[in-house]
Amino acid sequence: MKKLFPSLAVAGAFVSGTNIVSAKVAAVALLVQEGAEAEKGFTQVLKEMFITGGAGFMGIVLLCLILGLAVAIERIIYLNMASTNSTKLKQQVEDALASGGVEAAKEVCRNTKGPVASIYYQGLDRAGESVESAEKAVVAYGGVQMGQLEKNVSWLSLFIAIAPMLGFMGTVIGMIQAFQKIAAVGNLSASLIAGDIQVALLTTVFGLITAIILQIFYNYIIAKIDSIVNDMEDSSITLIDMLVDHKK
Repeated sequence: MKKLFPSLAVAGAFVSGTNIVSAKVAAVALLVQEGAEAEKGFTQVLKEMFITGGAGFMGIVLLCLILGLAVAIERIIYLNMASTNSTKLKQQVEDALASGGVEAAKEVCRNTKGPVASIYYQGLDRAGESVESAEKAVVAYGGVQMGQLEKNVSWLSLFIAIAPMLGFMGTVIGMIQAFQKIAAVGNLSASLIAGDIQVALLTTVFGLITAIILQIFYNYIIAKIDSIVNDMEDSSITLIDMLVDHKK
């Protein structure tokens, strides 16, 4: 009997040690799993959500995002290239008018990029007729330049409007499918419709994300266009004043 107690103690210690080791192994495994999930990152999670949402509506929403970004990037590059230092250009044209006349001023505008320089050139090209002709040319060509600045912007607004609509449509279709399953089975089960509801909500989320991203670019482009248009209008008034002074 005396020998039995030491044996039981050893066995208990062995079992207790095994449980501790098992607990430690389980904790390490849990930490490894959490680390693997953390290493997924935003891109991996986004990809999994996109696949879960289905290739139908999600693919169309993604296409809207790609096309919208292409239009936005093209407009941003064009508008940045169209921006000029109008104060410097005005001074150069004024100096050229004073020293070399209209032809020298036209040469300055010809060597300068942007809609402001083009408007200056059109006004100077009609300066030989009259100031009124130059003013009409400036106004007419200013409208043409505004059309060039606003080119394809309407497509960007279309993608902003259609992306969340497609998301909402996917949500409605997913909810219809969920209710069809409920009607077919005859009872309300959360596990039965959870998948369809998740897919439905994911399409809305991606549609809204697309619209938000494109809206930010759209607002920047509109602000840039307004800035250039205001610059064009101020430069047109300045050009007419310079031509009036030159005629005197």
